[in-house]
Amino acid sequence: MLAASRKDLLLARLRADGRVIAKELAAELGVSEDSIRRDLRELDAAGLAVRVYGGAVPASPAVADYATRQAVATESKQRIARFAASLIEPGSTVIVDGGTTALATVRALDPALACTIVTHSPTVAAALLDHAADVIIIGGRLFKHSAVASGAAAVEAARMVRADRFLLGVTGIHADAGLTTGDADEAAMKRVLAERAAETYVLGSEEKIGAVSPFAVLPFDEVTGVIVDPAAPATSLEALDRRGVPLLRVG
Repeated sequence: MLAASRKDLLLARLRADGRVIAKELAAELGVSEDSIRRDLRELDAAGLAVRVYGGAVPASPAVADYATRQAVATESKQRIARFAASLIEPGSTVIVDGGTTALATVRALDPALACTIVTHSPTVAAALLDHAADVIIIGGRLFKHSAVASGAAAVEAARMVRADRFLLGVTGIHADAGLTTGDADEAAMKRVLAERAAETYVLGSEEKIGAVSPFAVLPFDEVTGVIVDPAAPATSLEALDRRGVPLLRVG
């Protein structure tokens, strides 16, 4: 089998199974493990897979630039957003992460809802200009990929916050790799924000389920629930169920 055909097969297996094991696939195809590992390295370099010990897992499409992500899984994001918005209660203080699903969440809020929204996302804050909600903006260096404040100043400001809930955005939700994102500083900021909230809920639109990004955010046992869309890959949802992840399925 030619290398190009092997890579197509690897990508198909990643989509179907959520993981490939180099040793097993080498035996199945009758090629060396080195050949499979080389294919996986090239897929990783192209941003199509993430190499892990023994094989690879799917790369998240949610690591694309902000403008591109606005057109990815839009219907799924809307369903997740409506569910997440229902978790924001009158009088509560809620931290809302950055990203396109978080933006859809505040757009789904009742404009008359009296609450406090804390965010490090200028786009999320701007979407609340005509709402009754009080808005507290955490400032810092602008990380343009996700349109959020980051860096030491943002972390320091976040440590002054106390909230009832945190609506956390990630780019990967995988049974083995956990909750991941594409930038180390952004992952650190998310951990700080989670520390400041009594409960953390993950916004899990379909393109994130079964996918992996390079940097770990939180283990599953440190979140209250992962809001997921039934449109996500069934094998990945089943793997999360087996792992004991607290899944909240949207209707």
